[in-house]
Formats: sequence, C-alpha cells, structure tokens
Amino acid sequence: MKTTRRTFLQQGAVLLAGPTLARAAIAAPNQSEQDLLVKIGMVSDLHYADKPPAGSRCYRETLRKFEEAAKQFAEDDVDFVIELGDFIDAADSVETEKAYLTTITERFVATPGQHHYVLGNHCVQTLTKPEFLEVVGQPKSYYSFDVGGYHFVVLDACFRSDGEPYGRKNFNWTDSNIPAAEIEWLKADLEKTTHKTIAFVHQRLDLEGHYGVKNAAEVRRVLEQSGNVLGVFQGHYHRNDLKEIGGIRYCTLVAMVEGADTNAYSVVDILPGDAIRITGFGTQSSYHW
Repeated sequence: MKTTRRTFLQQGAVLLAGPTLARAAIAAPNQSEQDLLVKIGMVSDLHYADKPPAGSRCYRETLRKFEEAAKQFAEDDVDFVIELGDFIDAADSVETEKAYLTTITERFVATPGQHHYVLGNHCVQTLTKPEFLEVVGQPKSYYSFDVGGYHFVVLDACFRSDGEPYGRKNFNWTDSNIPAAEIEWLKADLEKTTHKTIAFVHQRLDLEGHYGVKNAAEVRRVLEQSGNVLGVFQGHYHRNDLKEIGGIRYCTLVAMVEGADTNAYSVVDILPGDAIRITGFGTQSSYHW
C-alpha cells in the first residue's frame, strides 16, 4: 500500500449503495491517501490514427488528450494504467496501422506503474492479434493479475460466433463473443483466487444488441457464481453508462476520441471495505460504490 499519495479532492459522485443504484449526487468520502489500496488510470476508445476527423471522432487529437491524462496519472501515482480497447483506428495497410500503434504505445508506457491492454475490434481491423500484442509487449489477449490484494481479469471478446478470432477485416463488429475456451479459463481463474475481483472488457457485458457480447449472459453467470466480482469496466459504446446486474456493477466509459475540444479519462480508487471510486475527468462521469 502506498502512503505518499496526495489527499483526494472532494467532488461529486454517484453513490451505488447495496443492491440498488442510488443516483443522487453526493460528496466523495473524506479519506486520506493512506487509506487507498489500489489506484488505476483508465482510458477507453482512443482510436489514435494520423488521419483527418470523421464526424465527432478526432483521431489526431488523441495524442494531446492522452498527454493530459498521463499528467494526471503521474500526479496520482497510479499503480497501473489500462486501456479498454480500440486503442488505435484502422489503416489501409499493416505497416501504417503498426505505426499508429507504436506511436500511441510509446506515450502509454511512459505513464506510471504497470500497463495493460484490452483488445477492441478496431485494434485488429487490419492487424492480427499476435501483431497487436507483439507491438505492445503483452503475451496474451486475456489473462489475470494481482495488485494490492485485489485480482484483475482482462477479457477478450473479439471472437466471431464460430470461435474464430478477429483479424484482417474477417469479422462484423456486431458479432462479438467470448469463446468456450476463454469462459472455461475464466471459471478456473475465479475459482483459484481468494481476492475480490475487477474485470475489464471492450464490448459490453450488460446489454443485448450491437454493442453487447452475444453470449454476455453466460459470461455474467460465471462472474456472479464466483461471488467475488466487485465490478466490470468496459468501453465500445463511447458514452457513459452504468448498470447493476446480479449484484455486479457494469461501468461503461466514454471514448477519448470523441470531440476536438473535450477529453475523457478516469482514475479509479479501491478503498477499504472494497469500495470503488471512479473520478471522471472531462466528459467521463464520476461514481462511487
């Protein structure tokens, strides 16, 4: 546990108390930095690319926006930084897309602590998963790790219904699935850990339709049966959202790529008693449960 962090700013949050969501704004709890167990820097849907804007997506502006987020993560002395998918946007060639990935990864790894990558559909629009993972230096697309007495699970929902992994434009983005082998791995992983757990995924596990994982209900059952999952953080939707299903909170983060003059990122704190506080910056909402 770190003991040199600065005192938290008091700011508005949404309280998620007990089994229901109480959507009333409250002041954040008055706790010192010494109380903190884990601090996480979190971003989603950066879509970095060296190309002109398309609609509300300002691809080149991501570098400037992430620089702002990186300064905050350094100030907060986070334990790790994680991106929730669509780290880059599509390019016309493998070489160009690798260049996009190299550029944003150099900025990403300059932030404090560990660095973790969730695969999104745009990450493997032109690249394959092994190509993406090689550039960022991450051995696997789904795995788990422990920090500060908590367990963290990175999931990969970039698989077609037939079990084939996304890559080289071989998929429809609405056909997102977590395959049987990954589900079996998840069951075994959650059975082995004695720690409270947080999961990360790109596509949504809390709804049906285009933005949701097709077999999300099956994955949710596994998470619920473990009895240890505190929450799931996800991207893909580009807007704030928060749901509770089966006693687990599903928090969807805003996309950093949206807008030329706006930004979106967050710092997540795990506090004593398994409380979680999300401090949102820019258009990202703040929550506390």
